[in-house]
Amino acid sequence: MGMKGKNMFNYIKGKVEELNINYIVIENNGIGYEIHASTNTIANLGVGKTAKIYTKLIVREDDLSICGFATKEELRMFELLTSVSKIGPKVGLAILSFASPEKLGGFILSDDITNLSKAPGVGKKTAERIILELKDKVDKEHVLFEPTLLSSNSIIGTQSEAVEALVSLGYSAPEAREAVGRVANNGDMTTEQIIKKSLGYLMTM
Repeated sequence: MGMKGKNMFNYIKGKVEELNINYIVIENNGIGYEIHASTNTIANLGVGKTAKIYTKLIVREDDLSICGFATKEELRMFELLTSVSKIGPKVGLAILSFASPEKLGGFILSDDITNLSKAPGVGKKTAERIILELKDKVDKEHVLFEPTLLSSNSIIGTQSEAVEALVSLGYSAPEAREAVGRVANNGDMTTEQIIKKSLGYLMTM
């Protein structure tokens, strides 16, 4: 179901009337809009100040609500997160309260299940699902991410995961290590790609 046409408001600009733990009230032309937001967005606002908030209208059978974001990056990350099955707007905002879009992009691109599963409402299974479903969508062009998170640690981690997978398939550890060492020559490969290439290499041995 395409959500693109559902967004009635692109952004709301007005005076911040209230700041609460998980929502804000912005007044525009005499209407006070209650907007659910992440703590990262709320922390950047001040009561009485004018703010421009990018919005997403959430339509449910029994409820209409607005979620708001200080930046387009945060809105885009929210849309990506809530496209993952079982992640609703509430958990999406909780994840964005836990880490900035840049950090989340880094976690996803570097297969960092450990850090991602620390977000409220996200366990190991959900973190794995987020990475699986969003890795191709969090492209390096459109989502800013912290490149430091894509350090050599994640490359080493990916290779050791591939070795473990090959050992579980019945290869000996030295064979698995040799195969992974031969094929994993760049840091851009995912664990799955390394495993596939290693299997190809081991078949020819």
